[in-house]
This record gives sequence, C-alpha cells and structure tokens, in this order.
Amino acid sequence: MAHQAPLKYIFYIAATSEKVWEGFVSRESNRVIFSGAELQADFKPGGLLAWVGAGPDGKPMTYVRGKVLRFEPPKVFQYTFAMGQNDKASRATIELVPETEATKVTVTHDEWAEDDPTYAACADGWPRILSRLKTLLETGKTFKPH
Repeated sequence: MAHQAPLKYIFYIAATSEKVWEGFVSRESNRVIFSGAELQADFKPGGLLAWVGAGPDGKPMTYVRGKVLRFEPPKVFQYTFAMGQNDKASRATIELVPETEATKVTVTHDEWAEDDPTYAACADGWPRILSRLKTLLETGKTFKPH
C-alpha cells in the first residue's frame, strides 16, 4: 500500500494573524468550531493536547490527542494528531502569514501511517473546520458542521 499523501489546505481569513492565532488556540473558539469540544493543551514543545467533548452517550470523550511539536505565536503551531482510539499519530502544521488585509493560513497534515483509518475523516474535516473558523472570525458566528 502506498503512503497516504499529505493533506494541504490554504485559506485566507480577513483578520490579523494574532486574531487568527487566537481562533486556533483559544478554548472559546475551539468550543464553537468543534461543536462543543474543548481544547486542553500545554502550549510548549512536548506538551500534551486534546480535544475533549461529550460523546454519543453524553459522557466526556477524547476526540483528538497529541503532543505539541512547535508553538511559535502567531506563526507556527505544529502537533502530533491521533483521533479517537487510533494509536497511529500523524502530524498537523498550521502556518500563519500576515498579508495586507488578511492572514494566509496553510494547514499541512502529513506523516500518515499507510493504514491510518482517520485519513478520510481528516480530509473531510479540515475544510469544514477551516471554513467554520473563517466564518467565525469574519462574522462573529458560524454554521453547524453537518
């Protein structure tokens, strides 16, 4: 089986890089864009992070967990990424570059294991998450994920 190709998304958000950075790391915006899941993180290299929210049965569950690799506000946020009970970790890198009236957001999700079962969910999920964040930062509200 061939290696799974990196997922790469480029978005432009009409906000400062500081505001976009806050959108990625604040508990409030994460709760909105991830349908109530909360980002719990120790924002330093080697620190643990997780998105935790109510599961189908209403009990808390960890949706995504990982380890911070790079944390350079407001430019680069890189972390390992394992979804659900999956023990195969991939790598997500968020890079922000300020432009005249917007911030260029590049998300690269790579280092996939050949048989990582969460690849398709991430290929579908990243555009939804980035669209929800863009809408939230530009309008103050967003839309339901599905």
